[in-house]
Amino acid sequence: MKQIRIGAGAGYSGDRIEPALELAEKGEIDYLIFECLAERTIALAQQARMNDPALGYDPLLEQRMLAVLRTCSDKGIKIITNMGAANPLAAAARIKQVAQTLGLSRLKIAAITGDDVLDQLRRGDYQDDTGAQVADLGERLLSANAYLGAQPLVEALAQGADVVVTGRVADPALVLAPLIHEFGWAADDWERLGQGTLAGHLLECAGQVSGGYFADPGYKDVQNLARLGFPIGVVSEDGSLEITKVYGSGGAVTTATCTEQLLYEIHDPTAYLTPDVVADFSGVSMLQAGPDRVLVKGATGHPNSGMLKVSIGYIDSCVGEGQISYAGPGAVARARLAEAIVAERFKITGIPLEEVRFDLIGLNAIHGEVPGAQHPEPYEVRLRVAGRVASMQEAIRIGNEVETLYTCGPAGGGGATKSARQVVAVRSTLIPATAVRADIHFEEI
Repeated sequence: MKQIRIGAGAGYSGDRIEPALELAEKGEIDYLIFECLAERTIALAQQARMNDPALGYDPLLEQRMLAVLRTCSDKGIKIITNMGAANPLAAAARIKQVAQTLGLSRLKIAAITGDDVLDQLRRGDYQDDTGAQVADLGERLLSANAYLGAQPLVEALAQGADVVVTGRVADPALVLAPLIHEFGWAADDWERLGQGTLAGHLLECAGQVSGGYFADPGYKDVQNLARLGFPIGVVSEDGSLEITKVYGSGGAVTTATCTEQLLYEIHDPTAYLTPDVVADFSGVSMLQAGPDRVLVKGATGHPNSGMLKVSIGYIDSCVGEGQISYAGPGAVARARLAEAIVAERFKITGIPLEEVRFDLIGLNAIHGEVPGAQHPEPYEVRLRVAGRVASMQEAIRIGNEVETLYTCGPAGGGGATKSARQVVAVRSTLIPATAVRADIHFEEI
């Protein structure tokens, strides 16, 4: 039975680069995917594109391509990535430049566009997931990107693309597309599409399924995380799947690591909604077939909904933050006094706070105050004050008040930092799939 091997080269925008090169050099893979988009990432990319029309793609695009493009070209490994973010056309042009720098003589790069539906949402009658009208966001609206499915990627591969770079697509589509292309799966073969979506879901976070974000010393030990090997999906024509990694690389592929990734971001295991299929993972089973080899089967699927999720990025507010540390005897008491001083200063100066929080990192920043808890008092603690306001000018004042604790607060404060930033938030809506048209543009050398 025909098989193809797909390596997961990245699980988020800032992920490590060298594991992808290891996959290309030693993984005997046919495809290398880079999944680098989160909901907020593309809104930030749209901001970058507004400031400079030549930008808007992933900031590590060039470095990743410099690392792997020659090896992939030499070995015939095709690359599929959503590093196009808000500007797939500019990303494809940049990949072409990298290829020319490397002296590659032949490369066909496909850029997939059509996910940007901002104008449609501005003009149309769409409600977001809060019940508000999307158009009411007005000038605060930054981006609106529909989650495309696998089909335009399949068409690009059918036209001979060596590299496919997209904007917003459903994460599993990066893996499902080469499966449909290689095996000729029908658009209504729901069982195989469901199994292929399972493969994409297990691979989409890269190192997370091969031991990353898994280790808990003494309970779940994972070896050599500093040399974590990223996963390989070996997929057969019938949709059966094996998850593995490069021999000798760090990390671990076990039924436990695969189970944790299976559960990641799945609200309903019987109905995982994607543009291509409503996948059903409720019958999935796993078998440890050997060291770092897990066999996965049992996914199926049902017809897609005909609707596409749209990720909406908008300017929400501004956040100001200040931090300062206290250490030694009485550190907690001094930090609590500092907190009280800042809270009183906010009242005196009249900063119009929409929301504020005070955290003593090392004491209550994650779980909050725990009544009756018996824990040794920490010997050092860091006060963090964060407030949400309407303007950058007011946000800056928040950090300034924390910084003044140097000379106007308790003894021994040090290491003060402050920052202010605009908050880009995310909402969602739905759009009919028939209202979205994907296009393919090619760059060639």
